[in-house]
Amino acid sequence: MARLYFLLCLVLTNTLFAQPPDDRPTEVYSLIINYQADRGSLERFYFVQGSLERKDRFIAFYQDYLKKLEQLPFETLSAGGKVDYLLTKRDLENELYLLNQEAKEIGQLTKFVSFGNPIYEIEKKRRRGLHLNSEETANQLNAIQKNISVFALSLSKEPNLPPALASRASSVVSGQQAALKSVFEFYNGYDPDFTWWVKKPYQQLDSTLAKYSSLLKNKVDASALPKDDGSGIIGNPIGRDELIRLLQYEMIPYTPEELIEIANKEFAWCDAELLKASKEMGFGPDWKKAQEKVKQSFVPEGQQPEAMLKLYEESVAFLKKNDLITIPPIAEETWRMRMMSPKQQLISPFFLGGEVLQISYPTDEMNHEDKMMSMRGNNPHFSRATVHHELIAGHHLQGFMNRRYKEYRNYRTPFWSEGWALYWEFILWDMNFPRGPEDKIGMLFWRMHRCARIIFSLNYHLGKWTPQQCIDFLVDRVGHERANAEGEVRRSFTTNYGPLYQLAYMTGAFQFYALKKELVDSGKITYKQYHDAVMHESSMPVEMVRAILTDQKLKANFKSEWRFYKK
Repeated sequence: MARLYFLLCLVLTNTLFAQPPDDRPTEVYSLIINYQADRGSLERFYFVQGSLERKDRFIAFYQDYLKKLEQLPFETLSAGGKVDYLLTKRDLENELYLLNQEAKEIGQLTKFVSFGNPIYEIEKKRRRGLHLNSEETANQLNAIQKNISVFALSLSKEPNLPPALASRASSVVSGQQAALKSVFEFYNGYDPDFTWWVKKPYQQLDSTLAKYSSLLKNKVDASALPKDDGSGIIGNPIGRDELIRLLQYEMIPYTPEELIEIANKEFAWCDAELLKASKEMGFGPDWKKAQEKVKQSFVPEGQQPEAMLKLYEESVAFLKKNDLITIPPIAEETWRMRMMSPKQQLISPFFLGGEVLQISYPTDEMNHEDKMMSMRGNNPHFSRATVHHELIAGHHLQGFMNRRYKEYRNYRTPFWSEGWALYWEFILWDMNFPRGPEDKIGMLFWRMHRCARIIFSLNYHLGKWTPQQCIDFLVDRVGHERANAEGEVRRSFTTNYGPLYQLAYMTGAFQFYALKKELVDSGKITYKQYHDAVMHESSMPVEMVRAILTDQKLKANFKSEWRFYKK
């Protein structure tokens, strides 16, 4: 009898998961759509960054939507509805936190940025097309320009500012300049009196605001700035407290130190596998010689695009042969290539992907050493490990599906986007995608690289490592070409990637891998059912994907507790 009951439960479970993904919007859909539209309207209207009017309006807006959200019957919502509720609440509370931080910082900058406040009132009149007293406006702008110019002369006598405050002060003044420009462009030429009176004062004030913004940006306490360690890379380490806050926002219940420990454990696994591949190639324990042999397999100049196409075709054929995921024909049809410029390769020395596969490879204007490093670092065995990461079933397929299923879910997070793409490297390794030790060397290079990203990015933001130490670590521990390592570190700390972006690759992959064990390895669903279900839920913290797919009993005061890493 017990066995019969067990078999009946198993049949019911498999029947449940065998259903196609539920592509209907959840009960929170209407609120989210209205929120997104309302926010867009307000952002276009209150466009002046740093203004008190904008801050107050958006605080009221986010508070209003929190009240609307809390009026929904949380306990009766579907699993997907509860996820939308929790993530919308999270994002609203985060926006309020950021606005309060902005208000706190601007409050400390009154003496530096209040000169331009009259511009805000003029701009408010401009929005509704009110007629301005041109002579009065000219006098106002002239007075603002004189006040700023006088204060700027004595600016050196003022105490220097912490980097965050200097940056904020500069952005507030730039916002005032943008407001002033919108006023001038609206009336100039259409109101003859305005042009006659205001043109010259406007030009003088516009120039003064631009110079003053630059002065404030450089009004930084040098002792608080990171020093150039010789790498020429100067970023902004955020510190442990902010790392913890951001990890909690991303629903990662680990400390920075725990994540570094996890990365080191994975590094040890990579080391063991690397030695196996090195011995198989005949190099014994000297994995760097084995890796050097693999790097020498680069294709001749001009032939990289076709070589990448061949790797893509092999990768997709493998996915289809093993029935791992649904691949829409138009997704296969519409991806394309472009070559990166030499300038872009300084920051992105490897592939970038999505609907457009961006190929990093030397051009004739590069010097010889840079050409060789680029060719060696983009050899076919290294690239074989990442073509599927960038195209299918990685970034291209992700973007394709995000535009077609639950598009209203704007919970963009690298733990989903990069974690999913790297998860496929895990799966293909497990399923013997590498054809021999050379392919294994290539796949392990990237796996070690993702371990290294966790270690060097967190140590940098914790204030323990300098950029040069990060570069040396990538060269010595992973086997990067030095120019490529410099590009990687420059990309990590001086561009618009967030502080958690680099650690999100492997951390997110661990989450998807843990969920795969929970659902696929247990026999509840197939690989294809799991992968298709993920693609139909759109981007979000992976713990929330798990909540939907396993029908978690979520609470309105949810707090992330999923300890997903097991080794």
